[in-house]
Amino acid sequence: MIETPAWVARARGVALFALLAIGLVTLQGCGREAPKAVEKPPVAVTVLTVERKDVAATAVYVAQAQSSQAVNIQARVSGFLDQRVYVEGSVVKAGQVLFQMDQKPFQAQVDAQQAAMQRNQASLQVASQNLARTKPLAALNALSQKDLDDAQGQYEQAAAAVEQSKAQLEEAKLNLSYTTIRSPVDGVSSYAIIADGTYLSPTNAQLTTVSVLSPMWINFSISENEMQRIRNDVKAGRLKLPESGSLIVEIELVDGTLFPDVGRITFTDPSYNSATGTFLLRATVPNKRGMLRPNQYVRTRLSGAIWPGAIVVPQRAVQQSAKGHFVWVVNKQSKAELRPVTVGEWHGEGWLIAEGLIPGDLVVVDGGVRLSDGALVKSAAYVPPPAVAPTVAPPATAMTPSAAKGAAAAAKLRPNP
Repeated sequence: MIETPAWVARARGVALFALLAIGLVTLQGCGREAPKAVEKPPVAVTVLTVERKDVAATAVYVAQAQSSQAVNIQARVSGFLDQRVYVEGSVVKAGQVLFQMDQKPFQAQVDAQQAAMQRNQASLQVASQNLARTKPLAALNALSQKDLDDAQGQYEQAAAAVEQSKAQLEEAKLNLSYTTIRSPVDGVSSYAIIADGTYLSPTNAQLTTVSVLSPMWINFSISENEMQRIRNDVKAGRLKLPESGSLIVEIELVDGTLFPDVGRITFTDPSYNSATGTFLLRATVPNKRGMLRPNQYVRTRLSGAIWPGAIVVPQRAVQQSAKGHFVWVVNKQSKAELRPVTVGEWHGEGWLIAEGLIPGDLVVVDGGVRLSDGALVKSAAYVPPPAVAPTVAPPATAMTPSAAKGAAAAAKLRPNP
């Protein structure tokens, strides 16, 4: 019989002891319950019940005001400019004198043409009397036919000379009237280009510009892509234009206030601008108070169209991930569900949802950043903030010419800083 070595016996004893210890620990573990997971408290959120409704469609564009009639004031005759009569930059009326030229040379031409006409009228009278005497004598054969023809010719030449003198006199009077340069329209005047005492000729005839203030043109551009999108929305029924086909144009001033009067689109450029990929639209707006000025930048707001049956949620309810936009929706078990959505246009503080939501869904507005899929929520109804009506700009009174002259005189009396 082979005897077991002592070290092997010791190793077997250690292994048996370890197995007994493991079994004892296992038996003790089987008698204990596993620790329960701690449930998280529900997340407090505000929710909005989705519903369909007609929403007013608006679009805002950067625009620039343009005078509907900008008239270049030019000298019609050559001569010396005596003085500028109007106040630069003031509002002027039709027929108001702006510039006065030296009238003396033109008055002399009128006097000369007047004298020439009187001389020709005297010649006509003599020729008429001569013809009257010649006719009966020629009828009696006391004078030849040649004498009658000469008398008739002299009479007709004298009559033509009188008519020519009348035309030259009228031209001289017109040239004299052109020395007093008036405004042809009501509008705001620009600065004087030519200084007093300058000789005016066809090369330097322009004196200033008068721009009509009412109505005012508002020019803005729409891109080709945006125009095509609008056409697609109208064709698909997502956008409904007014039945009259005329959109309302509101003007937003630089301080955010709305211009008191509204306008209509009166011109659309039929061709695209190849450099910018846009085409021009023009709105005509009444401007009797003179608040809008030529070349002024404003924002134009188009309204009148609607999105029929649209779904709108607050902008902060919509989140974005690498896969696109999504919202959190509360299901019937009061748990959060992630819902992908397709967004459309912005509407004030809201966002139009094209796809992903149906009426009756509870969309999380506040508290969505703390949610995870399947999280328990405690919801409260979302209360939208009160709508703030846009401020309408107060009426402005255009400065009359007399008031403008007074302001200019007062400015001259102020000491230089």
